[in-house]
Amino acid sequence: MCCKGFIKTMMFIFNGVIFLAGVVLLAVGIWVSVDRMSLLGFLDNIDNAPPELAQLANIGYVLIAVGVFLALVGFLGCCGAIQESRCMLLSFFIIVLIIFIVEVAAAIFLFVFQPVAEKLLEDIGQQVSKSISDKYGADERFTGVWNNTMDELRRCGYNNYTDFMGSPFFEELSLYPEMCCRVNITRCDQSAANGTVGCFKALVTLVEENAILLAGVAIGIAVLEIAAMVVSMVLYKTVGK
Repeated sequence: MCCKGFIKTMMFIFNGVIFLAGVVLLAVGIWVSVDRMSLLGFLDNIDNAPPELAQLANIGYVLIAVGVFLALVGFLGCCGAIQESRCMLLSFFIIVLIIFIVEVAAAIFLFVFQPVAEKLLEDIGQQVSKSISDKYGADERFTGVWNNTMDELRRCGYNNYTDFMGSPFFEELSLYPEMCCRVNITRCDQSAANGTVGCFKALVTLVEENAILLAGVAIGIAVLEIAAMVVSMVLYKTVGK
C-alpha cells in the first residue's frame, strides 16, 4: 500500500508539472499569436518565402495546440491515478508516447534548422527589400508590421535605410522612418539615417536563439514524459492487485 501510494503521488507530481507546462505554453502561444505582427509577420508579404521560415512565423498557433494537448494529457493522467482506471492509465501512456516521439522529432528539426537560419533569411533579402520599396507607406498593414518589427529590434529596414529608397513613404516625404534615426532630430534624412543597421542580423539571432530554446523545452518535457510513462505503467500493473 505504501508503495502504491508513493507511485500515485509521483504520478500526480509528474502530471501536475505536465499540466502546468501545457498552461504556460498555451499562454506563451496566445501572446506570440497576438503579437506576431511585431516580428516575423513581414514573411506573410513575401512571395515564395521558404516554408521553414513561414512555419516559424506561425509558431504561436503551434504552441497553443501543444499547450492545450499537454494540459489535457496532464489532466487525464491525474484522473487515471485518482480513479485507478487501467483504461485511462493505458490511454495516457499511449498518448504520451506519441507526444514524446513527435517532440523528439521536433527537437531534432530545430537543432538542424538553427544553423541554416542565416542562409534562409539571406536568400529572401532581395524580395524583402523589394516589398519594402513597393509597399511601405502605401499598404497600411504592411507598414504597421515593419514599424513594429523595427521598433522591437531597434533596427532600420531589412538591410539598412536604403531599403526605403523609392518607397511610397520616401517618395512623398523624402524622409526615412523615424526608427532609422534613434537620435533626437526633427528630420530623418539620409545624413541622419546613414550608418544604421538593418534587421537581418537581429532576425538571424532571434530565430537561432528561439530554435535552441524551443528544442531545449521539447527535450525537457520529453524527459518528464519518460518518467510519467514509467510511473503510469507501474501504477497500471499495481491497480487491481
